[in-house]
Amino acid sequence: MAATRPHSFSSFKSYLHALSDTPNRLRRRACSVSTSLEETNRVRVRSGSEMKRALGWHDLIGFGVGGMVGAGVFVTTGRASHICAGPAVVLSYAIAGLCALLSAFCYTEFAVDMPVAGGSFSYIRVTFGEFPAFLTGANLIVDYVLSNAAVARGFTSYLGTALGLPANAQLRFSIHGLPKGYNEIDLIAVVVVLLITFIICYSTKESSWVNMSLTALHILFIGFVIAVGFWRGKLINFTEPGNPKNAGGFFPFGASGVFNGAAVVYVSYIGYDAVSTMAEEVENPAKNIPIGVTGSVIIVSVLYCLMAASVSALLPYDLIDADAPFSGAFSEGPSGVKWVSNVIGVGASFGIVTSLLVAMLGQARYMCVIGRSCVVPSWFAQVHPSTSTPVNASSFLGILTAAIALFTDLDILLDLVSIGTLFVFYMVANAVIYRRYVAIGTTNPWPTLSFLFCFSLTCVMFTLLWRFAPSGKPKAAMLGACVAAAIALLQVFLFMVPQARKPENWGVPFMPWIPSISIFLNIFLLGALNKGSYLRFGFFSGLTVLVYVVYSVHSSFDAEEEGILCEKAGESIKESVEREVHIL
Repeated sequence: MAATRPHSFSSFKSYLHALSDTPNRLRRRACSVSTSLEETNRVRVRSGSEMKRALGWHDLIGFGVGGMVGAGVFVTTGRASHICAGPAVVLSYAIAGLCALLSAFCYTEFAVDMPVAGGSFSYIRVTFGEFPAFLTGANLIVDYVLSNAAVARGFTSYLGTALGLPANAQLRFSIHGLPKGYNEIDLIAVVVVLLITFIICYSTKESSWVNMSLTALHILFIGFVIAVGFWRGKLINFTEPGNPKNAGGFFPFGASGVFNGAAVVYVSYIGYDAVSTMAEEVENPAKNIPIGVTGSVIIVSVLYCLMAASVSALLPYDLIDADAPFSGAFSEGPSGVKWVSNVIGVGASFGIVTSLLVAMLGQARYMCVIGRSCVVPSWFAQVHPSTSTPVNASSFLGILTAAIALFTDLDILLDLVSIGTLFVFYMVANAVIYRRYVAIGTTNPWPTLSFLFCFSLTCVMFTLLWRFAPSGKPKAAMLGACVAAAIALLQVFLFMVPQARKPENWGVPFMPWIPSISIFLNIFLLGALNKGSYLRFGFFSGLTVLVYVVYSVHSSFDAEEEGILCEKAGESIKESVEREVHIL
């Protein structure tokens, strides 16, 4: 009987028995779904103490703006402009911002319905099951850790500028025995990460006040940078490179370069995802979450485009520093503004600190909720009774982030972060459609699953044709056919499959068009990434599958046997009916 069955990890013999039963446990647990009620009540109590609801919409907007601006403009703009898009990096930010806004709508519907700290992990878990949720959540944790490490190393570059050090001054030191890309040791980044870890462990509300204060100063600084950039910049820099041998024009790398740049800068928008993980600590979630999440994405998108335009006006794209674009642009730009680079170094340093603060708050809450689901040790789920924060998850991920920031090069980190972020947002867009059109136990899921598969396949075909087919009329015809097929699929789906539920408070408008466009944009941006990104993503995904098979599925199986987790969502169909307004 379940009461007398030994725990899978109680002894080596028990673990071997658990491994032998892995196929059965995978069938039982991999696609087992949770429910909104279970996520917000039954699973939540595994954290012991509760997180306090003390945040309003202004806190969320502050977290969103603070979380996105520092990481995006001050770390990724130079690389996207210098290598990918040139002056058209402005359009890259606009495309990435649109993609993020559509994804933000999807996140908001889930966050309002389930105001818990789990973010995309919880959203996928209640829709597609435990294993897809774990694969998604693990990739997002990797995204957070690597992006935070990248941003921390960017802080070191701007600190040198703030201190007035020459451009060739090195605040990192090299170890020649390590391979290139991993041999630049950055102790300053480590100190910054550990200091922020201490702050977020202390209190979420106090962290919000710190973030709001720094963000307010940062916005003033951004306005100053934009004004000076346009004041001293030249329109000719939008079309002529510094070196005549390089490609010129507003699109020096073509339309594909714009989308390649959008894929690179998309990591800048990971901050709004961190905002959704604050849902468990928000007062009146139905009102404050939509304002906070979507509002912050819109504000930041406008700021990104303006800042990208200002730096492009100030300096030709091929002269922009790939690592520190703004300070480099002002120091190398027109005479009379070189002093601004020192001010930029100070402001950018503060902006990067706020982005780190928000992202590290988000990553800890993801890990906390993953711990509640028992697919990682429940030690991560503990909320400290005095601080009301997930201290264990915060400390562990903070130390891991610091270790990676110590030696890993920025380019290596950003390639992996972009693909992982796009994959997670793609999954959430699919999930919001599935959850609207499928009520588990009462409607047939296959028409919706078939639509999602065929639509994604059409988007993949369009992306492959765009990237690899030779230019000409045949390519244009095939691209047009893909667009027509995608629209036809949407129309057929709308005509044949009625919505099974409608959210009580806030839902994505124009369903299923907006999440479908989000699916397309995410796939299209995925197609712009390089082969190395996919290899690294495949490695980490394979590692995630291995962890699930050798540990997670057995841990959650034990939790199910002990009555901690439900086996099937069918147990809570009644709850779903009560919480949703069904469309007849």
